[in-house]
Amino acid sequence: MIPNRWYAALSEKELRGRNLLGFKRFGLDLALWRRKDGTYVCLSDRCCHRGASLSHGSVVDDQLYCPFHGMSYDETGHVRQIPANGKNMQVQERFHVRRFPTQVKYGFLWIYYGDENQMLPDVPFVDELKSGYIYSEFSEVWPVHYTRAVENQLDVAHLPFVHNTTIGRGQKTLVHGPVVIWEEEKMTFYVKNANDEGTKTPQKPDEIRPYEQLFSLQYQAPNIWQNRISDKLRIVAAFAPIDDDHTRIYLRTYQSMVKVPLVGNLLANVLQLSNKVILHQDRRVVIGQKPVKSALRMDENLIQADLPIIEFRRKREELQRTEISQQEGESDGTR
Repeated sequence: MIPNRWYAALSEKELRGRNLLGFKRFGLDLALWRRKDGTYVCLSDRCCHRGASLSHGSVVDDQLYCPFHGMSYDETGHVRQIPANGKNMQVQERFHVRRFPTQVKYGFLWIYYGDENQMLPDVPFVDELKSGYIYSEFSEVWPVHYTRAVENQLDVAHLPFVHNTTIGRGQKTLVHGPVVIWEEEKMTFYVKNANDEGTKTPQKPDEIRPYEQLFSLQYQAPNIWQNRISDKLRIVAAFAPIDDDHTRIYLRTYQSMVKVPLVGNLLANVLQLSNKVILHQDRRVVIGQKPVKSALRMDENLIQADLPIIEFRRKREELQRTEISQQEGESDGTR
């Protein structure tokens, strides 16, 4: 994981009608509960007393009660009362569990994975999709690490082979570039695929001009991807890391062609049907990749067309290394 980042972790739809939910993200069992003011609290789903699952407890008056011995937790993850010790005994500081900051924005519950004592950054969603669009959504779990799921959407060479009956019907197997541009933690990559007539070799990225007019896609660290089909039609995916072997993919079709709610929702749902087919074509191949987790240096023979994947791996490793070094500096007092 890239620490100290907001991750799209759940769909807001999964929260409706529930004030207590247990689920797994980042390889951790988490308990999510809703306070009276509508905000959500995310805690480690393991009571600090005897390890019981807090998500099997109950929420009363903005406190989460363990189902085993009735210990009550507040929004900071600290135990406020231990029934067996009586109401008059003060609870020691060591009785607490890890808390994860949360925000509900843009139809997702976002969880901050990292050090919450520092200044928290903004939630990293696609600026142009924050308003003015209607979307349809579905999700499913893939038995792969989230890096494999992300890389599938960065792979510009697989379309004629994996999607030969859908978006790859044009058989454009020759990959020019691609051109990769970074803006802080957002990568835009420009695609120029062509039919291979046996007379040309792929252009290098710096040979493609003007690349800004080409079809483009984006990756926003740590787990958001966007296919910019047109100004009025976008495909977005959030790759929620469950553990090292599983990822829940939230796939959305955004459209602004029809803004009347009911008709707009119907159009988004219809457009989403083809995206399900395309995603399942990807799934068939990706779940067979080994290992299930990718890294910058692996036993692979990469090619020029893999540049977005290489850049993703490089940036991910760079961000991980930077955060770890900063944490080490803070711990030894050098910062």
